[in-house]
Amino acid sequence: MTQVLRSALVVLALVGGLAAWPGAQDAPPPAVDPLHRALDGILDIYVRDGLVYYQALKQERPRFDRYVSTIAETEVPDTWDQKRRLAFWINAYNALVLRTVIDHYPIRGRAAAYPPNSIRQVPGSFEKRQFRAARRMVTLDQIEKDIIVPMDARAVLALGRGALGGGRLKSEAYTAERLDAQLDSMVREVVDRREMVFVDTQNAVLSVNPMFSWREGAFVDAFAGRAAPEFSVRSPLERAVLGLITPVVVRSEAEFLKNNRFRMQFHEFDWRLNDLTRR
Repeated sequence: MTQVLRSALVVLALVGGLAAWPGAQDAPPPAVDPLHRALDGILDIYVRDGLVYYQALKQERPRFDRYVSTIAETEVPDTWDQKRRLAFWINAYNALVLRTVIDHYPIRGRAAAYPPNSIRQVPGSFEKRQFRAARRMVTLDQIEKDIIVPMDARAVLALGRGALGGGRLKSEAYTAERLDAQLDSMVREVVDRREMVFVDTQNAVLSVNPMFSWREGAFVDAFAGRAAPEFSVRSPLERAVLGLITPVVVRSEAEFLKNNRFRMQFHEFDWRLNDLTRR
C-alpha cells in the first residue's frame, strides 16, 4: 500500500469518526408525509402564530387548490393506522377551513350574531357547506364530530376554525410520525392562551373555551378519569377540563385549583377571523 493511499484512508476514517460524533451533523428534518408536503409548505409560508396571511394565500390558489384536489381523491383505507388517518383528517379539515375563507375573502357579512369578518358570515360554513375529501362528500362538522373526535379528543384543539377563539393553527402539517408530540403540544399551549383557558385567581373563576362543551362526550371519556380525587364532586365535564389542564398549568395556578374553591364558566367564543393581513 502506498503512502498516499494510507494517508487517504486515514483521512476517510477521521471524517467518518467525526461524522458519528453528536452534533457533527445536523439532525434529519422531521418526516412529513409526501401527501401533505404541499400543505406543510403553504402553512410554513402563510401562517404565523396561528394567524393567516389570507390575502397573500388567495394569490396562491393554484398550488393550494392542487392540494385540496389531492385530498379530495385520496383514498383513506382501513389499512392505514389510526395516526395516519387522523393526521389526514386534521390536515383536510384545516385546509378546507382555509379554502372556505379565501373563497369569500375579504369577508364582510351582516349577520348580527357574528363579527363582520367572521367565517360564520359564510352561510352554512361548518354544518351545511359540503366538500369532497377521501372520495366522499362531508361537511366540516361531520369531519370533526364523526371522524376526528372518535379517534382522539386532543385533536379538537388542533382544528383551526378560522377564528381567534379556536385552536391555534400550526405553521406545519400534521404527520403520523409526530402526531402524539404535535397533539401534546396543543394540550400544553391551552393554558398559555386566554382564549382557551383563563385561571382567574382573583375572582376564583376558571374560565374555559366553550369548545369543551361542544365535544363534551369526547373530553369526558378522555380526561375526566385523570382529575384528582378532590374534584370528584364536580360535573364530568369540569373533571375532564381539570384532568386536561392541571398537569400543565403553572404551580401557583395548580395550587389554586387544588383548593377547589372556584367556579368554572364558559367564556364567549371569539369568532373574529384569524387574519394577519387586516389586524
